[in-house]
Amino acid sequence: MSQSTIPTDTVDEEYVLAPKRWDIGFIKKFLLVFGPVSSLFDILTFITLLLVFHAPMEIFRTVWFLESLCTQTFIIFAIRMRRVPFYKSRPSRFLIISSILVVLAGIAITFTPAGDLFGFVPLSLPYFLLIGVLVTGYIVVVELVKTRFYRDPAGRGGLQ
Repeated sequence: MSQSTIPTDTVDEEYVLAPKRWDIGFIKKFLLVFGPVSSLFDILTFITLLLVFHAPMEIFRTVWFLESLCTQTFIIFAIRMRRVPFYKSRPSRFLIISSILVVLAGIAITFTPAGDLFGFVPLSLPYFLLIGVLVTGYIVVVELVKTRFYRDPAGRGGLQ
């Protein structure tokens, strides 16, 4: 749902100065670089929940759901444009609003009978703090990786 407002998004002026063509090589590099970052944070979530919090299955499931929802929703702000940090490229207000609403709806579900259908449980503050730290860390790491990824002088992306 949050991604349905992407067509309303604004584009940075420098991006539209010249026509763009599909570049499958670039897409492949992008996936191979940024995909493992997402997996790394999933693994970090699992390790923290299992070894630090000793979380029971219901809390594990709920935290992973919310962490995944938040990272996959908010990461669009970091990867949508090349500018670093991401907030230098202003997204549309509809994209911002829909993203916030989707995350709030996800949190709300865990407190309702609908959450019971998925085996979710209401979380206490330490788990919300953990989610906040993980989501913030994920965005910071993506921004650092993005800086290096776009260092390619041809502007096509790639690690040097």
